[in-house]
Amino acid sequence: MPEDRAALRRELRRRRRDIPAAERIAAAEKVAERLLALPFAPKTGYVAGYWAMDGEIALHVWQLRLPKDVVYCLPVLHGEHLRFAPWRPGDPLVSNRYGIPEPDLSSDSLLEAAALSLVVAPLVGFDERGRRLGMGAGWYDRSFAFRHERAAPPWLVGAAFDAQRIDALDAQAWDVPLDAVCTETEALIPARKPA
Repeated sequence: MPEDRAALRRELRRRRRDIPAAERIAAAEKVAERLLALPFAPKTGYVAGYWAMDGEIALHVWQLRLPKDVVYCLPVLHGEHLRFAPWRPGDPLVSNRYGIPEPDLSSDSLLEAAALSLVVAPLVGFDERGRRLGMGAGWYDRSFAFRHERAAPPWLVGAAFDAQRIDALDAQAWDVPLDAVCTETEALIPARKPA
């Protein structure tokens, strides 16, 4: 990617923050519909979302519409990786070192990334090949690096506004591609090249 990633992140974050509130609410509804309609959307097990910050698309509609046998989790920073904790509205939260709320549970109650069926990851930008531009700290790529060895589960899905789409991102060796990206207008499921 010829653009400077830091400049691209700034521009894409500005774009998503500039989306008016009414459009955000409508987009959250549409993204929830698309997430629930994915061909690999689980009917049981654990799924993870995120706590929306900095203009990220909210997942509360999706969380509240999950099948009854699906347990919603939030990420928790654990060493250099993410672990996941079941969470329902009203459960206690604490702020992590980035100021992001995460469930207030002991580390022995946290799930490993491989225990999940589906993970909806926040992103700053994405392209049609399922490449994700995150905030740059590598949390999701490190936590799901095992996916380089096996396809899925967990399925990795990005949630974004259409305004966050870019033409192309250069893949880095550590990048873990997404299985889908859901926006307010489409569910993009990139074709995968055979290994």
